[in-house]
Amino acid sequence: MIGPEGWRRQRGSDLRDRPLPPVAPLASDGLIAIGRIAIIFTILAWLAYVFGYFITGIINSSYQNNIGFLVETIVYVGITSVLALSALLYLVARQGALYRSRAHRRVPRAVIDGFFDTTLPTMTVLVPSYREEIAVVRKTLLSALLQEYPFLRVVLLLDDPPHPKSVADRGLLEGARALPGELEQWLGEPRERFAGTLERFEMTSVDPTPEQALTAMRELAAEFDWAVRWLRARQAEEPITDHVDVFFAEQVLGGLADDFAAVRAALLAGADDRSPLPHARMLQLHRRLAWTFRGEVTSFERKLYSSLSQEANKAMNLNSYIGLMGHSYEVRETPQGTVLATAGASGSVMIPDADFILTLDADSIVLPEYCLRLVYVMCQPENAKLAVVQTPYSAFPGSPTRMERLSGATTDLQHIVHQGMSYYGATFWVGANAVIRKRALDDIVEIEHQGGFEIRRYVMDRTVIEDTESSVDMAIHGWWLLNYPERLSYSATPPDFGSLCIQRRRWANGGLIILPKLWTLRQARSKRAQNDRTIETLLRVNYLASTCWSSFALVLLLVYPFNNRLLSPLVLLAALPYFAAMSSDLHRCGYKRMDIFRVYGFNLILLPVNLAGVFKSIQQAITGRRIPFARTPKVANRTATPLLFAFTPFVIIGWSVWTAWRGWVNGFWGNVVFGAFNASTATYALVALVGVRFALVDVWLGFVERLYVDDKPREVVRVRRRRAAPEPAPPGWHEVLYQGAAGTATGEYVSESAGAFKILADVPEAPVLYGRRAGDRVPQGYGRRATDRPDGRGGGTAADRRDGDPAVPHRRAGDRRNPAERDGSRRTPDRRVDGHGERTVEQS
Repeated sequence: MIGPEGWRRQRGSDLRDRPLPPVAPLASDGLIAIGRIAIIFTILAWLAYVFGYFITGIINSSYQNNIGFLVETIVYVGITSVLALSALLYLVARQGALYRSRAHRRVPRAVIDGFFDTTLPTMTVLVPSYREEIAVVRKTLLSALLQEYPFLRVVLLLDDPPHPKSVADRGLLEGARALPGELEQWLGEPRERFAGTLERFEMTSVDPTPEQALTAMRELAAEFDWAVRWLRARQAEEPITDHVDVFFAEQVLGGLADDFAAVRAALLAGADDRSPLPHARMLQLHRRLAWTFRGEVTSFERKLYSSLSQEANKAMNLNSYIGLMGHSYEVRETPQGTVLATAGASGSVMIPDADFILTLDADSIVLPEYCLRLVYVMCQPENAKLAVVQTPYSAFPGSPTRMERLSGATTDLQHIVHQGMSYYGATFWVGANAVIRKRALDDIVEIEHQGGFEIRRYVMDRTVIEDTESSVDMAIHGWWLLNYPERLSYSATPPDFGSLCIQRRRWANGGLIILPKLWTLRQARSKRAQNDRTIETLLRVNYLASTCWSSFALVLLLVYPFNNRLLSPLVLLAALPYFAAMSSDLHRCGYKRMDIFRVYGFNLILLPVNLAGVFKSIQQAITGRRIPFARTPKVANRTATPLLFAFTPFVIIGWSVWTAWRGWVNGFWGNVVFGAFNASTATYALVALVGVRFALVDVWLGFVERLYVDDKPREVVRVRRRRAAPEPAPPGWHEVLYQGAAGTATGEYVSESAGAFKILADVPEAPVLYGRRAGDRVPQGYGRRATDRPDGRGGGTAADRRDGDPAVPHRRAGDRRNPAERDGSRRTPDRRVDGHGERTVEQS
C-alpha cells in the first residue's frame, strides 16, 4: 500500500486517519458494571485456586512425603499470584479511568478566557534535543509556538557536541541552530498584524454604540478570516513524508484554522442577528489572535560552557537551563573554558524566569489549547499544591508499519492506565510532556559543587527514567500530580524493533532503584498526618516493579516444566477478565479486539529486552554507577537490533514448540496448550513485526561484530623500566592566578568509591533539626539543599514555604520585571561569587 507522497505502508498497518477526540466518551453504566464484575471475578478465581489447590493440599498433608512438589507448588502459586496482582491492578486503574470519564466536564472556552483577563502567568517551554532530525524538531517547536497562551517562551535545548566531527552531525547542529530564527520569521507576519489590531482595539471606547459594536464584530471576523486563510496556506505548504506530518498539518495547523473559522462564523452570525458582544468578550477574542502568534523562540547549548554540567542525559540538560532562569550573566573566558558568571542589571545574557515550565520531548506534538487548559487547572485555589499536570501522550494515528501500530496500541493502553492512576492519587510524571510549577521544582532542588561551580538538580538524573523518580520526590515534599483527562498530546512510537528495544530497555531500567523511595514517601506522609492509601501504594509498586516480577515469572513459566497437576482452569479464569478488558480497551481506542493476541506476542518477544533493563537496574544498585541515557532514535531508516534481542525470539519459539511436543508425548495437555499458544503468538510477532529477514541480518551482523578482527598492523608498544617520577614543573603564572598556588601544586582529590563500599562510606542520615537535616550541612560549603537557601530563592524550611503558597501567580503584563531586576531582588547579600563566576547561561 502507498501512502501520501508515495511512502510505503505494510499490510496490517494503522488505517486510522484521525485521532481520538480530546474528550473521551462518557463511560456507560454497563461498562462500569462489567468492570466491577471483572475485578471481583479475578479475586474470586485466584482465591479459589489458592485455597482449592494449595491450602487444601497442606491441610490434607498432600505434600508430606514430597518436598520437591511442595517447593514447586509454592513457586508456581507465587508466579501466578504476582501475575494475577498485575492483572488486577490493571483492572482497578482502568476502572478509575472510567469513573473519571464520567465525572469530567470540559471547561468552556469563555470561562478560561475570562480567567486569563486578570491572571497572566508566564510559561517557558523546554525542548531537549540530541542529534534529532530537523523536520522532527521543527514540528515540535511549531506546536509549542502556536499555543493560545499569553506569555510563552520556547527554548530548544541543544545537547549536541558543539564542535561535531562528521559532516552529517555538523549539518544537524547547524540546522538546529538556525531553526529559531527561521520560525521567528515564519510567525512574523501574523504576529505584527494581530499585535497592531489588538493595540488599536484597546484604544477604542469600552462603551460603544450598538452600531459600532456590530461593526467591530464584522472587523474582528475579518481578522479571524485572515488567520484562517494564512493557516490554510501554511498547511498546504507543509511537506508530507509520513503520518506524523499528516497529523501536524491536519490537527495543529488545520485544527487551529477550523477553530478560528468557527469563531469567524459565530461573529458574523451574531452581527447578522444584531446581537453585539460585550466589549470585554471582544477584547478576549482579539487577545486570542495576538497570543496565538506572539510566542518567542530561542536556543541554548549547555555544552558551550564549562560552568554547567556536562553529564550526558536529558535530565541534566533540563537542569542546566532551569538553574539559570531568573538571572542575568556575563560570558567569560577562563583557562577552564567559557563560563557564565552571574551579573547585575548590566549582564549581557538574560534568562527570564517563569511561573510554569512545559517540558516537551523533541518528537512530541501538543494541540493548541494544551497550555491554556492545563495552567487554568493549576491556578485554581484548591490546586495550590499541584506540582505537575500532564496529558499522557497518545500515539499518532496512521502508522505505516505493523510494529509501530502495535507499539502505538500499547501506548494508548498506557494512557488509560495513567488516567486511572490519577483517580487513586498514584500519578507518575511522564516526561514526554508536562506542565510543571516552578516553585515545586525549587522545593525539591539539590545543590552540589563540581570544580568550583554550582550544579543544581531539579529533575533527578540518578536513573534513566528521571521523571518517575522526580514524581516521588515531589510527593515526599507534599506536592501532588495530576493526569488531565483529555488527549491533548501525541508522541512518536518506534517504527522498528531495533529502536523499540532501545526505548523499552530504558523504561525497564530504574524502577527497582526508585522503589525504596516509596517507604520514604510513606514516612513523610505519616509525619504530616496524611493517610497513605493501600491501593495507591499497590499501584505505585506495580508501576515500578511489575516489569521485573512479570519478566521473571514469564521466564519460569516458559523454561521450567511445572507439574501438570498445578495447571488449573481457575488460573485461566483469573486471567480472562484482564484479557477481555484489554481487548475492549483496544477496541475503544480504535484498534481491533483480536489485537490482544498480537500484543501478547509483541510483549513475548520483548521479554529479553525487559530482562536486560531489570538487570541494569540491579547492576546500578550494586555498583552505584549511573547508566548512560539511551535515546530512542527518531529517524526514518531501520535501527539494527543487538544480537541478544534479535536471536532470543528464535529461542522462545523453539523452546515453546519443544514444550508443546514434550507435553503431547507425556499427556500434559495444559503444557501443550501453553506451549502452542506461545509459539504461535511469538512466531506472528517475529514474522509480522520484526521480519525474519531483518532478524537474521541482525543476528549475522551481531556475530560478525564479535568474531571480526580488524586486519591492520599492531602498534609497537615500547616498555621501559619504571623510573622515579620527575619533579613537577612549576605552574605558569596564569594557572597560579586562576587556580591558586595550592590548587596548581596539589590538584584535587576526587572520590571514586562505588557499590557496596560506597554504601559503607556514606554518612548516615542525621536526625531532623528544625525542619532541616543536620547532615545537609556539608563542610567547606561544598553542598547545600534547597531548604538552606535564604528566602530570596526558596528560603526557610519546606514547610514554611508551603504555608500560604498561592495557586495563582497574580501577575499582569505591566507587573513583569526584567531578569536583571528580578536577579537583584532575589540574590542573597552574602552569597559568594568566585573568580570565574557561579555558573550559567544562554545563547541569545
